Amino acid sequence: MATNNRRMSGKKGAQVGSGGQRRKGLEGKGPTPPAEMRKGHKKNRIAGAKAKQAVRRPAPRGRGGKSSSELVVGRNPVVEALREGVPASTLYVQQFIDNDERVREALQLAAERGGINLMEAPRPELDRMTNGLNHQGLVLQVPPYEYAHPEDLANAAYDDGEDPLIVALDGVTDPRNLGAVVRSVSAFGGHGVVVPERRAAGMTAGAWKTSAGTAARTPVARATNLTRALESYKKAGIVVVGLAADGEHEIGELEALDGPVVIVVGSEGKGLSRLVGETCDFRVRIPMPGGAESLNAGVAAGIVLYEAARRRG
Repeated sequence: MATNNRRMSGKKGAQVGSGGQRRKGLEGKGPTPPAEMRKGHKKNRIAGAKAKQAVRRPAPRGRGGKSSSELVVGRNPVVEALREGVPASTLYVQQFIDNDERVREALQLAAERGGINLMEAPRPELDRMTNGLNHQGLVLQVPPYEYAHPEDLANAAYDDGEDPLIVALDGVTDPRNLGAVVRSVSAFGGHGVVVPERRAAGMTAGAWKTSAGTAARTPVARATNLTRALESYKKAGIVVVGLAADGEHEIGELEALDGPVVIVVGSEGKGLSRLVGETCDFRVRIPMPGGAESLNAGVAAGIVLYEAARRRG
């Protein structure tokens, strides 16, 4: 009888219905979503990673874009950069560093300038930051340079009631040459410098040092395409003058320097590129009785800027 009870208790009784849910489940969930939207799919993971990168990537603040931050490494370079007024955001000092004269001067200069964070860090951390360079316990972080847009240089000149006097660099890759040009533009009343975005020197700590502080008041613009930027200047009524050893005109004969002008300087070895040379309204040469084949960009720009300033004065 007990066995019979066990058999009876194993029988299923009345159950609550599914309320039609099973029938709805058989109806399907519509068309299959694309791979990018299916969780766990390889393309979904790739799309998610790209979205995260887009969120993390900072948007450029200036119309001309923004460079990346830079590290000045070593006791002498750090002290020289601070002396020359190179912009800096943080001075990293190694823990338990030997406190010599250069370290004391770096700390004093950073404190006097203000706005520079002082951070103490262990040697392994500085080694990691500098990829193993000989930092000697001092590392200076230079913030990204905010470039202007080429149009901004001409607009600023017109706003001041002046004819634009601008220098554009074509293929100049040495930051010291860029700094020298910035210094000459500032000295002769120019309105800024234009550099290409690629394969060209940018406003690094070296360029800042060579400019001797004039980069703080002379804007540098960055052009995605230098030829198009020059064409835009021409459409705005600005004469484009290129410096070339075989130029058709001598610098002293060119009356265009009296008005709105962009002076294009090429690299010391190659000169102007073909497209840039074809875009120029005039190609001029600098007479050199001494027989030198070429001048570096800083010297050449300084000579032409002096002639333009003399004519305008």
